[in-house]
Amino acid sequence: MKQIVIISGKGGTGKTVITASLASLAKNKVMADCDVDAADLHLLLAPKIIEKHEFRGGKTAVIDYEKCNRCGKCTEVCRFSAISSDTQSVFIDSISCEGCAVCSHVCPEGAIKMVENLSGEWFVSETKYGPFVHAKLGIAEENSGKLVSLVRQNAKRIAEEKKKDYVIIDGPPGIGCPVISSITGTDIALIVTEPTLSGIHDMERVSDVTKHFGILTKVVINKCDINLKNTQNIKKICREKNIEVAAELPFSEEVSRSIVKGIPIVEFSSGKITAEIKKIWKACSE
Repeated sequence: MKQIVIISGKGGTGKTVITASLASLAKNKVMADCDVDAADLHLLLAPKIIEKHEFRGGKTAVIDYEKCNRCGKCTEVCRFSAISSDTQSVFIDSISCEGCAVCSHVCPEGAIKMVENLSGEWFVSETKYGPFVHAKLGIAEENSGKLVSLVRQNAKRIAEEKKKDYVIIDGPPGIGCPVISSITGTDIALIVTEPTLSGIHDMERVSDVTKHFGILTKVVINKCDINLKNTQNIKKICREKNIEVAAELPFSEEVSRSIVKGIPIVEFSSGKITAEIKKIWKACSE
């Protein structure tokens, strides 16, 4: 079983469009959307949810007012100013609380306990392309890296149980914890970039991350014809880093039309961009 993760140094490079197309081209696979902060692969895969689970991550302090004697020690030690008090009671601002648990340790009455937050949901779905594991993190919630790991674990479990050949992972942008959770232990990292200064800069950063973890890395240059000079710079950087450029995708208005229709571009069009995406799949599946 081969795990292929599609990532990008920055958002908006076309990562999900390419992931959906690879899902369409691949046979005998499981898909996973690990961009849990802004999941959108479901818009192109049209999943039917068959399992729904709660995700709990991070903790918030809660006061048991029957035990609280309003001594004020918790207010003194809270460095985030999440606890306030008056002569009548003590209050915890759940938004300001960072879950550090110091207040629960200093409370002489044991009146403060840490309660896990309901931070999001994760799903197992069926699509016409095969099983799909995805998730939705709540607004401003934390532990997206933990949720990414949960999605990947279940995608891998399903792939092993159903004897699938591939796990195709739509990863998050950037270089943070969710990205590390998405790429660790994968076989190929496919970086989608674009010929802009920010695209080049962020491609270099995320390629350093994949190199650190020893993951075979390939690059796709999306909208390669919007700035030919920058496209040449990307290819030069890839040569210096010994990274294969798997494909150069031209700008195409048909991509936008396919997104509006909710159809992967390789099913919507038989033009040059579809031919280039087929090259990507060939480079990843060999």
